[in-house]
Amino acid sequence: MSERDSKKPVDNSRRNFLKQSIAIAGTVGGIAALGLSAPGFLRSAAYAAGSDAPEKAALKIGFIPLTDCASVVVAATQGFAAKYGLSITPSKEASWAGVRDKLNTGELDASHVLYGMMYGSQLGVAGPQKDMAVLMGLNQNGQAITLSKQLKEAGVTTGEQLAAHIKKGGNPLTFAQTFPTGTHAMWLYYWLAHHGINPFTDVKTITVPPPQMVANMRVGNMDGFCVGEPWGARAIHDKIGFTAVTTQQIWADHPEKVLGCSREFVEQNPNTARALVMALLDASRFIEASAENKKATAKLISGKAYVNAPAEVIEQRFLGHYEDGLGNSWQDQHAMAFCKDGSVNFPYHSDGMWFLTQFKRWGLLKDDPDYAAVAAQVNQTKLYSEAANALGLAVPSSPLRASTLIDGKVWDGSNPAAYAASFAIKA
Repeated sequence: MSERDSKKPVDNSRRNFLKQSIAIAGTVGGIAALGLSAPGFLRSAAYAAGSDAPEKAALKIGFIPLTDCASVVVAATQGFAAKYGLSITPSKEASWAGVRDKLNTGELDASHVLYGMMYGSQLGVAGPQKDMAVLMGLNQNGQAITLSKQLKEAGVTTGEQLAAHIKKGGNPLTFAQTFPTGTHAMWLYYWLAHHGINPFTDVKTITVPPPQMVANMRVGNMDGFCVGEPWGARAIHDKIGFTAVTTQQIWADHPEKVLGCSREFVEQNPNTARALVMALLDASRFIEASAENKKATAKLISGKAYVNAPAEVIEQRFLGHYEDGLGNSWQDQHAMAFCKDGSVNFPYHSDGMWFLTQFKRWGLLKDDPDYAAVAAQVNQTKLYSEAANALGLAVPSSPLRASTLIDGKVWDGSNPAAYAASFAIKA
């Protein structure tokens, strides 16, 4: 992109976005390739009527300025919410703690939120207890652990080199995550421990809101951080750090952000919750329908009202085009995904249970909870399945799935207590 092009104003109107996206869709076989009929896509036609009508049509949905808020922004601003009888006001929030508090009080009806944070709230870990609901997954993959240019200059570019550097002694290194029970904390702790580094005794860990990560590294407040895009890519763009590992290298197709709300909201507004899931599922598969749709979405969310970062910084990793700031580049086969025919979005019980195993591992929980029961309470698989079936998206036959993580351990949800106790490095 030329300097002149980069300064062109971004027109985020629904008309321009739809016009661009429909033209783009022709390259992948037209609107039918999006799984949407042209008339239904272009007009605001409510899905629900009569007894299925949303109990609450006007919603305030929170988000943090991260690339993976895309489906919320697209659903809210590009007609997908209206298609299902909803009006969404996207609310840009300053921190995950703020999101938690506003979900608890009802100031937000729902939010783009950290998976682990929902389970922390359910159990009263790192905040007040509140019965919560995970309506759907919003994305998989697409986060990264960044190390500072100072570590690079000291010859530290890998986890093994980092462990050796720490063992030499000196002032402890500082690493940042975004919330104590959040996904970024768990990816950071897991990766450090995989390399023999205890995240609570060998280094110092702090909590920093996602948009403040790059600025804090720039002034030397941290040696590394784990956060969602585009802030890993932005650190490379600004030449202050490099990607040591992507989170998909820790766990390919890992759970990440979810659409979360209080249990009370779902119980009082089941039709609204179902319509909201349908709107975001529709928006998610639209985003993934083509590379050009992804480019249009990256441009949309780059605006100040949303992520507030250069579109080209967002776009590259959005498209799976990775470089690590060390001279390596690749096309990532497990880049950030929003739908994949619904496989991204199903709220697997095992995904939620994994975060509980890590809470136990790191001493956030004193005793093993009833892992399966907590997951069954939080993850709204029945409601999600109703919404997915209405859109013709497949629903898995089991609420459990199996994955192999970076250390070779297999997680399948079958024996969470044994899994939590199996790690050499733990609290």
